[in-house]
Amino acid sequence: MGSTYARIGRTYWSWKWGLLVLGLVIFIPLGLLDALALEADVDSFDLDSGIKVAALVGAILVVTTTGLLGEVFFSGAVAISLTHPEGDRPPPLSHIARQINYRRLIVIDILYVVLVAIGLALVIVPGVLAFIFLGLAGPAVEIEERTVRGAFARSFELVRGNFWFVFWVLVPIEVVGDALGEGLAHLVHDWLGETLIASWLAEASSNIVLSPVFAVAAVLLTIELIHLEDGSGPRLHSAPGVTA
Repeated sequence: MGSTYARIGRTYWSWKWGLLVLGLVIFIPLGLLDALALEADVDSFDLDSGIKVAALVGAILVVTTTGLLGEVFFSGAVAISLTHPEGDRPPPLSHIARQINYRRLIVIDILYVVLVAIGLALVIVPGVLAFIFLGLAGPAVEIEERTVRGAFARSFELVRGNFWFVFWVLVPIEVVGDALGEGLAHLVHDWLGETLIASWLAEASSNIVLSPVFAVAAVLLTIELIHLEDGSGPRLHSAPGVTA
């Protein structure tokens, strides 16, 4: 487990500039969507109580969906960047943009959000199981060119038999990342006040800094578990000047 965390940290640090550029492109616009959802004041609308509740739930779902959309999209982009066959340097953004399976990743995002949310509502444990067993679906789409159904099935297949290993990698990263993101958001709001710009900057900056860690972990886990299962899978490229 320690060696896995060390590898995640080395990979994150080695590819930090490419990850930073990808994060800026992906999470600045998504941060605005998150901020708009967070800033929505349901009580200001002239609606009856039932519609207000529905609107509030909708706003929460928008925040959750846009956040996971960024993570799954980013995982796909990182998978392309770390495993592309054109050498050890990160491919240009135009190459990544052409390669990403947008439709499949968006569908996976929506289904993943729904399944995890429903599971968490059912006494938490089913949501945690969904989070772990289906958490590698995004990288599976790009690494093995799986369909939506195939990516979920592949994620379940890879995690099965390695559940606790995947659990102790993904869950601590997610929990600690959320806590650090909340702390960073508070610092931004203390600095800029409770404004839309502050919310936008807080959401974008926390995702830009922290989401790459989860994405790198998911990609490394997917590659490692593929190798363990059948000895196949892509080679993980090292960053320039770093020994694989």
